[in-house]
This record gives sequence, structure tokens and C-alpha cells, in this order.
Amino acid sequence: MQKSRFTEEQIVRILKEAAAGKKVVDVCREYSISDATFYTWRKKYGGLELSDLKRLKQLESENQKLKQLLAETMMDKQALKELLAKKF
Repeated sequence: MQKSRFTEEQIVRILKEAAAGKKVVDVCREYSISDATFYTWRKKYGGLELSDLKRLKQLESENQKLKQLLAETMMDKQALKELLAKKF
């Protein structure tokens, strides 16, 4: 996936401009984004405040760490099962 040239905070501000009454076409032209990009952002970030966005990023980071720990634990468990299954 290509990295956006806008941060999440900037995206939320752009969406708020449109919600405040500015036309979507004008907002897209001002920031040089397509309508499809705008509507994709609105679907993903619509209704979020900056504090909500920071909390979301924190939860996603924590979730990623927990998934990594689970994967490592499952690998250790599998290795132990294989070791115990061997006949000496």
C-alpha cells in the first residue's frame, strides 16, 4: 500500500473543512486529491476527532504487539510439542 502524503491529522482537518460547508469539489481541488480519495478517507476517518484518532492508533499498535506475542508463543508451543513427540 502506498504511503499517503497526508498524515491522519491532516486528513481529519480536510474532512472537517468539507463538513463545515465547503464543497467537496473545492476541497479536493485545494489539496490536489481525487473525489475517490476524499470519500475513502471519509469512510475510514469520518466522525473521528483528533483524540479519537490518537486512541485508535494506540489501540492498533497495542493490538499488533499482542498479535506478535501470540504468534511467538504459538511457535514455542509447537516446537515443544515436536520435541516431546520425538522418541529417544
